[in-house]
Formats: sequence, structure tokens, C-alpha cells
Amino acid sequence: MSSAVVSGLAGAGGGIIAQIITYPLQTVNTRQQTERSAKKKKAGGGGSDASTLFQMLQLVQTEGWGGLYSGLKPSLIGTAASQGIYYYFYQLLKNKVEDVAAARGKKGLGDGTVGMFSWLVIAAVAGSINVLLTIPIWVLVTRMQTHTQAERKVIESKRELLLKEISRANPIDAHILKDRLAKLDSEKPRPYGTLQAIREVYRESGISGFWKGLVPTLIMVCNPSIQFMIYETLSKRLKSKRSGKRFPKKNITAMEVFLIGAMAKLGATLVTYPLLVVKSRLQAKQEIGRNAASRYTGTLDAILKMIRYEGLHGFYKGMGTKIVQSVLAASVLFMVKEELVKFVVLLVARSRTLLLTRSNKR
Repeated sequence: MSSAVVSGLAGAGGGIIAQIITYPLQTVNTRQQTERSAKKKKAGGGGSDASTLFQMLQLVQTEGWGGLYSGLKPSLIGTAASQGIYYYFYQLLKNKVEDVAAARGKKGLGDGTVGMFSWLVIAAVAGSINVLLTIPIWVLVTRMQTHTQAERKVIESKRELLLKEISRANPIDAHILKDRLAKLDSEKPRPYGTLQAIREVYRESGISGFWKGLVPTLIMVCNPSIQFMIYETLSKRLKSKRSGKRFPKKNITAMEVFLIGAMAKLGATLVTYPLLVVKSRLQAKQEIGRNAASRYTGTLDAILKMIRYEGLHGFYKGMGTKIVQSVLAASVLFMVKEELVKFVVLLVARSRTLLLTRSNKR
């Protein structure tokens, strides 16, 4: 089994475990990102980040525990596919680049190691392949995570219109409108399934709807690029310190991988978060708010409207939640992936030893 295949499978396994652990935070964060609000007139005051726990409890109260896990099934499929594809191509490219660097080192061209820029390019190429293949899954996940939120906004808008009509109507019409209002008030948005999400996306935008948010998502390839650049640089430095007499050929521990992964993801998230918000806005149901300010025709339109109606604050909604979720997920993913790779390598080594022992006995 090649190292690229092992890395891909280990990445998929680590990604699934990390996703299950952090999914409730991801659901709340997506809702925070897609929530519209006007520009703040005064600085200060608590933001949505400070109310993450409250939002989680409120979500459980209104939608049950299932609300925290809306879209989990396609998300797990997407995570397995994304991490598997990403790590497979990342390891494949990494092996080739390391071979080239080693060959150049033997010729006296460089020190035989891969430079920081090369790590960026490798991660960017692997990330672009991953995005093009898996973005339809994440469009469905975003829809399922924000469906009840969008439906609630639609119901609120209908309610406001009915109240205005009641205030202007004659007694007979007002009675009929009040019955409609009572029926509307009894409606409760409920999470919908994957097939419903697929039908809704196709009905709204056709096949192209499954690739909404592609531009900011492709630009966001720099997120894992930055993440892996930081991760590889830190792990390389740590390993070089361990290469002395005191720690001969000692691998970095699972906890060290966890901490390095956390620092790498934190740095990448801080740089690219505004693009993540734009992506979520484009992939969410566009009827939120039912007005022009809340509907986007594309990436540039979304950016301009967010600046105009919400200010720069809009690009950082839910950032606190995202930092906690993404750093925890990345740390778990890196740690589990590395342990799975070590396990597979050990398993292969033992299998080979067993086969050699049997062949020698013969």
C-alpha cells in the first residue's frame, strides 16, 4: 500500500472523528455566519460569539438534539471524501517534491529539503482538486444546517405583512386575516433531509447551484495551504531538535501533533475567515430576510452588500465559535491521522516480518 493511499485513508478516518466531535459547533457557527444584521452604530457590547453556548441550548430547545446535527450524514460523507482526496494528493505531491529536493541536494543544489513556498503550492493544488470534486456536498450541508433558520425568517416576514394588512382591513377581512395569522403562528420550521435539499438547490439554480460559492472556496484553498505550511514548518523544526544525541530518531508525540495542528489551524483561520462567511452566505438559502440586501447574485455582489449593509463586522460573525471548532477539529484530525498512519506502518512491518519468518522456516 502506497504512502499516499495510507495518508488518504488515515486523513478520512481522522476527519470523520473530528467532524462528529465538533459538528454542533459547526452548525451554530454556520447559522451565525448567515445571520443578517445592520451596521453597528456604537462600538462595544456582546457579539454573537459570546452567546454560542446559549444558541446551542436554544437550538436544542426549539429543534431537539437533532437540530445540532442537521446535515451530519452528508457532512460525514463530505468529510471522508474531502480529507481522503486532500491527503491522498497532498502526500502524492509531497513525495514527488521531496524526491526532487533530495536529488537536487545530491547535486549540490540546495540542502535537500522542501522549502516553505513548495509546501504552499502542494497544499494549494491538493486543495483545489478537493474543492472541485466535493463542493456540491458542502452546499447541501450548509443548506441543511441553515434551513430552519431561513424558514423562520420567511415566516417572520409573512407575519409582519399580515399584521400590516390586518391593521388596514375592515372587520370582516381582518377576521379572515387573523385566522391566517393563527395558522401561520402554528407553523414550526423543521429540519429537512438530503433529498429535499438536493431538490431545493436544483429548483432554485439548476446544476450550477451545487457549485455556489466556488470562487471564495477556491480562494480559501490558501487556508489549508497556510495551515500545512505552518504545520510542516513547526513539525520539521521540532524533529530537527530531536535529531541530536539526546533524542535520537524520536518521533513527535500525539500531544505535540495536537498542539502543532492547533497553532497551524488558528493562524490559517484568522487570515481567511471573511471568505468563509461569504461562502456560507452564498450557499445558504437566499430567501433569508426576503429583501435585496439579503440576496446575493455572486461573490462580488455578496461582498459589496455586506460592506454596505453590515460593515466589516459582518465578515467576522461567529469567528470565536469558528476558531474553537476549527482548531479543535484540526488538532483531533492531525493527531488521529498521525496515529492511524503509525498503526498502518507498524501493521505492514509486522506482516512483512511474519511472512519472512514463515518463508525462512520453509
